[in-house]
Amino acid sequence: MAGGAGLWITIGVMFDLTGAIALASLAIWLWPRRARFDGAGAAILVALFVTAGWCLAVASASASDSGTVLPAVAESARNLAWLFVIFRLFASDGRHASVAPIRPVIVALACVELLHLGVDYGLPRTGFDRDVAHVAFEFNVMFRLLVTVGGLVLVHNLYAGAPRETRPGLRWPASGLAVLWAFDLNLYTIAYLAARWPVEIAALRGLAVIVLTGCFALAATRNGDALRLRPSRAVTFQTFSLLVIGFYLVAMVAVAQWLSYAGGDFARLIELAFLTLASAVALVVLPSRRVRGWLKVTLAKHFFQHRYDYREEWLRFTRTIGSGGQAALPLGERVVQSVADVFDSPSGLLLTPGEQGELTLASRWNWLEIEVPAIAVPQRALGYFERTGFIADLDEARAGVVALAVDIEIPAWLIEDTRAWALIPLVHYERLVGMVVLARPQLVRKFDWEDFDLLRVIGQQVASYLAENASQEALAESSRFEDFHRRIAFVMHDIKNLASQFSLLARNAELHADKPEFRADMLVTLRNSSEKLNALIARLSRYGTGAVDKLEQVPAAAVLATVMERFGGNPQVVLAETRNVTVTANRHSLEQVLVHLVQNGIDASRPENPVFVSVSIDGLNARFEVLDSGCGMSAEFVRNRLFKPFVSTKSGGFGIGAFEARELVRAMRGRLEVESREGLGSRFVVQVPLAAASDILQNIASQDQRVA
Repeated sequence: MAGGAGLWITIGVMFDLTGAIALASLAIWLWPRRARFDGAGAAILVALFVTAGWCLAVASASASDSGTVLPAVAESARNLAWLFVIFRLFASDGRHASVAPIRPVIVALACVELLHLGVDYGLPRTGFDRDVAHVAFEFNVMFRLLVTVGGLVLVHNLYAGAPRETRPGLRWPASGLAVLWAFDLNLYTIAYLAARWPVEIAALRGLAVIVLTGCFALAATRNGDALRLRPSRAVTFQTFSLLVIGFYLVAMVAVAQWLSYAGGDFARLIELAFLTLASAVALVVLPSRRVRGWLKVTLAKHFFQHRYDYREEWLRFTRTIGSGGQAALPLGERVVQSVADVFDSPSGLLLTPGEQGELTLASRWNWLEIEVPAIAVPQRALGYFERTGFIADLDEARAGVVALAVDIEIPAWLIEDTRAWALIPLVHYERLVGMVVLARPQLVRKFDWEDFDLLRVIGQQVASYLAENASQEALAESSRFEDFHRRIAFVMHDIKNLASQFSLLARNAELHADKPEFRADMLVTLRNSSEKLNALIARLSRYGTGAVDKLEQVPAAAVLATVMERFGGNPQVVLAETRNVTVTANRHSLEQVLVHLVQNGIDASRPENPVFVSVSIDGLNARFEVLDSGCGMSAEFVRNRLFKPFVSTKSGGFGIGAFEARELVRAMRGRLEVESREGLGSRFVVQVPLAAASDILQNIASQDQRVA
């Protein structure tokens, strides 16, 4: 034990001597710069020299192991000197006059120090027994505690009550004095509770002095405010996490030790059981995403001026949205992820404009289970978001808070699914190019102005990425169309020549054939071939324009009958419902579209799975529906590949079937809708106007053109 005490004494002497050298050096360096502390410069120089003398007195007494009162006298002088410094710092901005209790408090603390000197010097010379000496020790410690507590209160008031413009000059002096007296507070508290002088802790008092020296050196530099410690959020989070873990381990060991003393015969068993339970709780709680999220929010709220580290957020956003290569996610999913990372949201959706301006599902990111209707957000609900860039908190919408803005319409499927948390519009040049739906994060909090500002900037950036990607796809599609037309022009030229030769042969045969039977067969064969070739030429010439020959009134039941006759030998095709209605369409084009959709359903389904075909009435339109339970398609495929020409999943496919079907339906003033889920099947809906409603729709279209 004696050897351990000697080691601590040696360490204390080293720290005290180092502190004395640092204080003396700082005082000499500050002599020509004392004006930087206004009226407190001279007092600070005196206090630095007095504190250096106290360090030397403590080091000398420790090294000689003498019972001299010189260290106590030097410590009282040190405290009195720093109390006078605090008074001068108060006087530098006039608060010594405006804050009335300051002078009496300083005088009272000075009297306590003098009383302490009297007790410390007088009682040992009275010759009292050990009990009286113990009482004197407790009195001395209590007097020291009174001074340190009073000094800390004064330091707090010095900084907290200072005007905002003077706080930067007081930051470092107040920090140095707080460190000095806070260390003394802990030292004397332990001494009072242990009823002895803690040599091990007292040996480290020189460290507090060294910190005090560094703080005043920073305060004296011209760019002291630039030296302010600004740790990154990552360093702060990791440091705080280590402190939490360390505190937890210390607390766990302390409780375990207490249980070992209080547990009696079962002490060891109780101690081991507690350690096991505490370790299990730590393994479950500390790695939790909710705990980490709470810790990050708490640190950002209390330790930083801004919630976000904008440099890190921008670098992360750039890495996410700009990642490429075969392993990279599609652009739509990267857009959702880049926005979700801001709030640690686990998943999200991207909605983009469809054919008629409504929003449809374009991409999912880690959110396969949510049901999204074919029309995710109707066009009528987009105007307010496009004009204002409003970011909707869906929890507020469920609570009715957002209802105050009458122009806002939140779709029912977002309100009903409580996992949906935020709706963020993506606006590019005052045009809405999409919306991001974020799922609820582990730690939910209210949006504030900083969240809105960051989300608007990120939203504009990802909107520009989406707009640029759409332009590139349109340019690439146009280039492919040009190549297609250039290639097909040669085919059309040859087919036209062949058709002309067949027509000429038919006319010559009518004039020169001798046998009636031969002539009749030849005429039928040649005429049919000529008609087929001309029909092929007509279809080839329509690619890219979606034109139809003419619109007429067509019975829907007759169209379905022709389609069913086309697949009459296949029991897999089932007519589920039919209605005797008349539509305005081109019969050949409508049959061609339905045959293509039914054939796709057969190709995607197993032989035992039926493909249902039906027609019903939906408002002013007839609704032709083709439903299969085949392999289905992903939202990304439907959005980005199904209706793209020259993109085919079939071996040898030309890739224009779905594109041609949609263009033909559009040419008949209708629309083609798709709902599909991977592994469940697909539903294709062809809507064409009823004959009775054609005039109404024509008038509406004419009015829209005049308004435009």
